Amino acid sequence: METALTKLIGVEHPVVQTGMGWVAGPRLVSASANAGALGILASATMTPDQLLGAVREVKSRTDKPFGVNLRADASDARDRVRIIIDEGVKVASFALAPSRELIAELKDAGVIVIPSIGARRHAEKVADWGADAVIVQGGEGGGHTGEVATTVLLPQVVDAVDIPVIAAGGFYDGRGLVAALAYGAAGIAMGTRFLLTSDSTVPDAVKAKYLEATVKNITVTTAVDGMPHRMLRSDLVTALERSGRTRTLLHASRRAASFRKLSGLSWPQMVREGLAMKHGKDLTWSQVLLAANTPMLLKASMVDGRTDLGVMASGQVAGLIDDLPSCAELITRIMTEAREVLSTLPRL
Repeated sequence: METALTKLIGVEHPVVQTGMGWVAGPRLVSASANAGALGILASATMTPDQLLGAVREVKSRTDKPFGVNLRADASDARDRVRIIIDEGVKVASFALAPSRELIAELKDAGVIVIPSIGARRHAEKVADWGADAVIVQGGEGGGHTGEVATTVLLPQVVDAVDIPVIAAGGFYDGRGLVAALAYGAAGIAMGTRFLLTSDSTVPDAVKAKYLEATVKNITVTTAVDGMPHRMLRSDLVTALERSGRTRTLLHASRRAASFRKLSGLSWPQMVREGLAMKHGKDLTWSQVLLAANTPMLLKASMVDGRTDLGVMASGQVAGLIDDLPSCAELITRIMTEAREVLSTLPRL
């Protein structure tokens, strides 16, 4: 199935595996790429040296195109960009809009730049700055998310920009791919669906929590770090939401002390990290502490299997998923279903 996305990147299918922290490592990315999708490596939870090792591991597992997801506001963003350029990575994706200068640097080196955005104006801005495509995530998507549903946001962005638009938030099958194409998208991006594959390194006990979830078990909360965050409802989330400010601060301090040991951050470093996230936002001190530790809260679940200590970012589609196929099986299923749906559409 050829679309503007497949032609831009050179992948076989118009499907993107998103760069999920602690989840999108070399094994999942290479499996996605070998299945004909665009796999994106999550680098925000890696040091530059770890990123270099991960990129080289992906290259040892596949000769297909893949990408790396970056935090544009990271202090070492340019070091990471240099790794991408030097290692010949095909795509750089961003959770926050990169600067005009960073986009130009990547494009001059032949790297395709694909920021993720959550509003029409953001898409227009990065398109004007030279981005090659955008991933548009609606409110159904997991992790930090907005309030506008994909079915409302997607056509707005498609109408606003002349670059390929990739739809994210609420996709998990071939029907969704066809629907996105009908809206004018060039493909779909999925996180939770790829997390729930046999190629994902997420512990089995954590995957079981996702598979048990219904749509109503997936909530949006600001209790963790002050920003809307879609995740599985857990005892931790409920405790944070029900606690008063003093109790929540005590709760957050205890958890911050535990995660400080894992992250290697000093208390001053942790506070500075939290204050950076607090800038321009009305966060409580408990949220400042937890914001600084959000990556470690994710690691507790996604790496260590501690669903009692961590958070489990999730799209709403987790409530519709009940199996763990390989990436190859998943992509084959999606593309087969998409073709079947297209063949049954009435001719006008």
